Amino acid sequence: MARKKDAPLDLRTYLAKARGGTTSAYRKRAIVFSQGSPADAVFYIEKGKVKLTVLSQRGKEAVVAILGSGDFFGEGSLAGQPLRMATATAMTECSILEVQKETMIRMLHNEPAFSERFMSYLLSRNVRIEEDLVDQLFNSSEKRLARILLLLTRFGKDGQHELVVPRISQETLAEMVGTTRSRVSFFMNKFRKLGFIEYNGGLQVHSSLMNIVLHD
Repeated sequence: MARKKDAPLDLRTYLAKARGGTTSAYRKRAIVFSQGSPADAVFYIEKGKVKLTVLSQRGKEAVVAILGSGDFFGEGSLAGQPLRMATATAMTECSILEVQKETMIRMLHNEPAFSERFMSYLLSRNVRIEEDLVDQLFNSSEKRLARILLLLTRFGKDGQHELVVPRISQETLAEMVGTTRSRVSFFMNKFRKLGFIEYNGGLQVHSSLMNIVLHD
C-alpha cells in the first residue's frame, strides 16, 4: 500500500502559536523597517507584497527583492546581524506577522517540521540570489526585465502563476534591472507588441514571455 503523502506544513499555524508573534496590517508604501534600524525580529508575509531596498552612502537606491505571500524577510537577525541592511516597504496593503528573534530561535530548536521548512526556504532564497547575480553579470537588460516580470507573477513557484503583476512603476523596474526607465519603457512596448504582456485592468504577463529568457 502506498504511503500517504504528508499534508503541506501550515506555516501560519506554527507562527500564530509563537509567543511574541504579532500580526500587523500595513498600508501601501508603509515602512516595515528601515535600513540601519535594530535587527531583532523575523517577518512573515501573510498577504501582500513587500519591497526590499538598499541605499548607498552616495544616496543611490537599489531594489534587491520583491517578496510576496508565504515569504520571510529580516532573517539576517538570526545570523547575528545587529542592524538592518535594507529597508522593507509595503508595495500593497499587507498583513505581516512579526516574530521576535528569541522566539524564532526557540521554534527552530523545538519544532523540527517548522525548522525543516524554514531551512528549505532559506536554501531556495540563496539559489534565487545566485541566479540574480548570474542574471546581472551575463544577461542583457531585456532578458533581466523579462525574468523579473515572470518572478513577480511567481511563475514556476509551487505551480503558482499570478497572471497580473502587482502595480509597480517603471522606475522601480529599472532599479531592479539595472538600466534606465527609457530602456524599460522600450522593452515593455516590445513585449506588448509581441503579445507577451498586455494591459487590461493591470499588467498581465503571459508564460510566452519565457521565450525572451530562453532565447540565445
